Amino acid sequence: MGGFHFGDVLFQLLSLAFIILIIVLTVSLFRSNKKRTNQLNRIEKKIDDENHRIKNGNE
Repeated sequence: MGGFHFGDVLFQLLSLAFIILIIVLTVSLFRSNKKRTNQLNRIEKKIDDENHRIKNGNE
């Protein structure tokens, strides 16, 4: 029973790959959320600047 089993090795590799996939997906989710937030903040600032220009009559 103490031999080398290909099925056990394959299961271990797939389990490790699954854990790595979960970590990579979590990190990419947080990074994309941060990029989206920064982009929305830039757009909001541009809209506020335009509204301020229009309100002051500096078109």
